[in-house]
Amino acid sequence: MSTTENLYYEGRIKVPYKWNVGQIGSQFLVNLRDKKEIWGIKCPKCGKVYVPPIKTCWECFVPTEEWVKLGDTGTIESFTVAHYTNQVMPKNTPVIYALIKLDGASGSILHLIGDADPEKLKIGMKVKAVFADNRTGNILDIKHFAPIKA
Repeated sequence: MSTTENLYYEGRIKVPYKWNVGQIGSQFLVNLRDKKEIWGIKCPKCGKVYVPPIKTCWECFVPTEEWVKLGDTGTIESFTVAHYTNQVMPKNTPVIYALIKLDGASGSILHLIGDADPEKLKIGMKVKAVFADNRTGNILDIKHFAPIKA
């Protein structure tokens, strides 16, 4: 019996879809869109504040219910600079992605850094949210975070 070589065809499929962010995700995004406010949700057992908010604490596995209004500032914990372009990039290069620990939050969010020289960025640098002029109810209603000028 002879063996047959498996052949593969590489292609791309674009499939439209909708993703329901649920009641908690919707409340978070509506506050970004309508009030330019960043809210987290606090675990009643361990006290961690999650941003974006989640329904159940990842540590304690208990429901989270207490909303906590956070400021629009945070600290860069890590970052990377992308110097290439592709169709899914939200803007022209260089694109700076950073893990930002918002003041009052227990963890970090991944977001864009703008209005910054990539060569001058540092871990530990304070940043402030810059909101988009036309907000539509998604995480990019925060256009980017910008370094706070001392």
